[in-house]
Amino acid sequence: MTAAVLIETVAPGVSQITMNRPERKNALDRASYVGLIEAFAAAEADPDIRAIVITGAGNCFTSGNDIRDFAAAAGDGARIAMDFLTTISTATKPVIAAVEGFAVGIGTTMLLHCDLAFSGDAAVFRMPFVALGLSPEGASSYLLPLVAGSKRAAALLMLAEAFGPREALDAGLLNAVVAQGGALAAALDKASALAALPPQSVALTKLLLKRGHATTVAETIATEGRHFGERLRSEEAQAAFAAFLKR
Repeated sequence: MTAAVLIETVAPGVSQITMNRPERKNALDRASYVGLIEAFAAAEADPDIRAIVITGAGNCFTSGNDIRDFAAAAGDGARIAMDFLTTISTATKPVIAAVEGFAVGIGTTMLLHCDLAFSGDAAVFRMPFVALGLSPEGASSYLLPLVAGSKRAAALLMLAEAFGPREALDAGLLNAVVAQGGALAAALDKASALAALPPQSVALTKLLLKRGHATTVAETIATEGRHFGERLRSEEAQAAFAAFLKR
């Protein structure tokens, strides 16, 4: 595993995957995405693992894509991110998110693919794609209207404004909001509960819950990925990246 991602068995049947670039607020570069894909593959392949918790180091989930890395990679940067989104969206074992601090961009959209998600009450969410000259990813243009409603989804995606955990809860992105610092404990508690249940029954239930949307989700991730890659090369995005990097 790359040092940018840590994987450990933290309780019987529970694998914890930690995004580990706290000095960059766990911004995801290509090495991070490779590490996440490998970590999920390892957890999926291990018959002793029955639930997966994803979180971030340093009391921060993730500040999203590493802009410097994406600006340098142009269209190539989108491919590895979409590979990760495909990985998490097709995981057969339960995935539980523990969110503290920032959950920006893919840090928010990946929650749409987690089976359960818990947030500390000081977390900050944002899908800043339009503000960066980009477009939605992670099948968010399809899944967010389903869970949040079309008007709320339009506001969150088109205005690209930050929002808090209560709004994230109301939008269907979270199961519960807990006291700051308590998200990981809540996620691990539910992961252990899932790990104690009959694994084939849990896996089948997850499959049945997702089957009605699985094909459309896969198609949307691919379609969004093409547009996202094109937008990365656009003048609007490059200008937004340059302004961001001057801060």
